[in-house]
Amino acid sequence: MSNTQDKVVIITGASSGIGEATAKKLASKGAKLVLAARREDRLQKLQEDIKENGGKAIYKVTDVTSHEQMEELAAYALEEFGQIDVLVNNAGIMPQAFLSKKKIDEWDSMIDVNIKGVLYAIAAVLPYMRERKSGHVINLSSVAGHNIYPGGTVYCGTKHAVRAISEGLRQEEAMSGTNIRVTNVSPGAVNSELLETTSDPEMKTGLDEFYQTAINADSIARTIAFAIEQPSDVAINELIIRPTVQVG
Repeated sequence: MSNTQDKVVIITGASSGIGEATAKKLASKGAKLVLAARREDRLQKLQEDIKENGGKAIYKVTDVTSHEQMEELAAYALEEFGQIDVLVNNAGIMPQAFLSKKKIDEWDSMIDVNIKGVLYAIAAVLPYMRERKSGHVINLSSVAGHNIYPGGTVYCGTKHAVRAISEGLRQEEAMSGTNIRVTNVSPGAVNSELLETTSDPEMKTGLDEFYQTAINADSIARTIAFAIEQPSDVAINELIIRPTVQVG
């Protein structure tokens, strides 16, 4: 039996890309999925696909930038499945442009989704995990959380923040003896809708070219499944997954 069997897993940003691929992968291993995103039609379709293949999934339309909605999501998971074993903090956006272009609305959106959204999700599930002395928080950072490049300054800043939050949470829970595991996953170029969040034509052209060698989202889903499947006394804390040919 898979170590993922019957684990209750909340996935944010589940309607496409890495979130969708992870949901399908974990469902195939017997996990009970709680799918969260803003697009209800996508969530419904994903739920149907999982159920048709013998999996278990529920969904709730959720905006990760709302602390209240994240609390409601955690409560819904508990109401339906009685526990929360894993949080996959996947929701994110990637609008990129040079700072001189002053795309302040995009800066605010990235901070709200990529940083606050991660914190709100952790805050929503942590009390239940600590009470049970068991749980696993998986945060999706990026290779941009390790490197910095022109035009990606704010995005890189948000993904560096995710790594810092992951490590801080890891240390705090290790000190507290709660048995809560923390994994930071940093993908490189991956086929997803993330590119569509960049509105700046100059940056979009460069990103489209860079992403010609992108790997499939299922590659990241397999990595997340690997981290979850480890014995409870083993924590995979940091994973970087790039296309073999990616340099930066």
